[in-house]
Amino acid sequence: MPMLSTRRKFLTVSGAAAALALSGSLPEVRSAAAGWTGRPDRRDPFTLGVASGDPLPDAVVIWTRLAPDPLAPFGGMDRRPVEVQWQVAEDDQFRRVVRSGTAKAQPESSHSVHVDVRGLRPWRHYWYRFRVNGQLSPVGRTKTAPAYDAVVPELSLAFASCQAWWEGWYTAYADLAQRDHDVVFFLGDYIYEFGIDRGIRPHSNEPYITQQTVTLDEYRQRYAAYKLDPDLQHAHAVAPWVVTLDDHEVVDNWADAAHPSAPPAQFLVRRANAFRAYWEHMPLRLAQLPKGPDMQLYRRIRYGRLAEFNVLDTRQYRSDQAYGDGTKAPGPETADPARTITGEAQEKWLLDGWSASQTRWNVLAHQTAIARLDTKDGPEVLVPMDTWDGYEASRNRILGGAAQRKVRNLVSIAGDLHRSVASDLKLDFTDPSSATVGAEFVGTSITSGIDGEDLDAGGATLLRENPHLKFGNFQRGYVSCTITPQRWISDYRVVDKVSVQNGTVSTRAKLLVEDGRPGIAEVQQ
Repeated sequence: MPMLSTRRKFLTVSGAAAALALSGSLPEVRSAAAGWTGRPDRRDPFTLGVASGDPLPDAVVIWTRLAPDPLAPFGGMDRRPVEVQWQVAEDDQFRRVVRSGTAKAQPESSHSVHVDVRGLRPWRHYWYRFRVNGQLSPVGRTKTAPAYDAVVPELSLAFASCQAWWEGWYTAYADLAQRDHDVVFFLGDYIYEFGIDRGIRPHSNEPYITQQTVTLDEYRQRYAAYKLDPDLQHAHAVAPWVVTLDDHEVVDNWADAAHPSAPPAQFLVRRANAFRAYWEHMPLRLAQLPKGPDMQLYRRIRYGRLAEFNVLDTRQYRSDQAYGDGTKAPGPETADPARTITGEAQEKWLLDGWSASQTRWNVLAHQTAIARLDTKDGPEVLVPMDTWDGYEASRNRILGGAAQRKVRNLVSIAGDLHRSVASDLKLDFTDPSSATVGAEFVGTSITSGIDGEDLDAGGATLLRENPHLKFGNFQRGYVSCTITPQRWISDYRVVDKVSVQNGTVSTRAKLLVEDGRPGIAEVQQ
């Protein structure tokens, strides 16, 4: 990779800032008796709620962060380790506790706790909670994945992205939490790094919200501000989440070690800060713990013989955007085979995984649209350089590789666009008669872009200029999916207004993909 030499210089160039991002040890976990101990404390340490994630057939990660004063430095905690008790039970009353223990919340990890609970049974619900000094956390519900060889009759999932806190209320999450999904995928832009001086939601002029995030403490405070939202907490507490990041968890449209805001060595310090805060606030395993400015995020989540999800990272290894970014005409730079959106190692990992796949559905869970998005009316073609349109050779290798390997039922789920776009994935997007190799469902934002409308001018242009597009919408919301061996149904859930509390949520469209028939078979609007 071209930026490796810069990364090797990271520690020597960045000094104290890098040390801050990298300091500390991992949370310590040890076994303990099922009973609780501890003295009462009047402060609530669980203001940021609880979460679970990355389910396996026998395991799941459970998460919390101790923060009695979440927007204060260090969350209002002393700079000392804290023993945190945890329990996992087969019932919500904790009469049948099956796993329990004690984890050490370290100040260097912002007193976050990531417990990789092992020895669970496949494909069943569990309830979990934490306790510190007599204070109980909210109860979370999670669900393990099925056994790898299990025949799964149905899987319910949701996916979401882009939740700019100041641009609206999280009404979509209130709806998501009521629909009993087996798993939730979050596909990027959990926070936004911008400094905010106005917005839909009332907020103070505190630095944690008005200044752009650069330092580790600033990223930590931004996550805390977002996680205080009760609808977001509820959505985390009802189902396991599988997460990946996009650009705004660091800074708008970053690529590898390149961003115009700073030289590479300086930018990598910021990236290390952002990655550290991200891991601290997500239900991720220790395998995802960043090592300075590097974090292993691409991974697989499998649901029996029904579906395998390839969770991608299209930020950390990508070439810089072609033609200086923005929306441009495709050309030699976008077609350059040396340029990549995934990096060589991740591309090989994906293609090798498809060669070995034994599941009915093969899913890409990632950041932004693969399908071509011509944004210009008429014969001129203008496409966004930050999507896969700016990395045509990468797209050709992935979609061509899927066709060569005869990948069964390829589906892409993504976000980033702040609009809903559903497309057929073509081997050649310049030729409408080209073979269709899969289907793509891009979900809109939770709030980013404020209310929107059913179909704006930009969306109408996309539908006119891109015959592979089957559906478009410019409201806020998320996507709820039901998967069986025979069919995939995506419900596009939209909110009429996020600029007010308690907006109305409805299904704007249902889209169907049938087993063995690549592409979108039916759209019900």
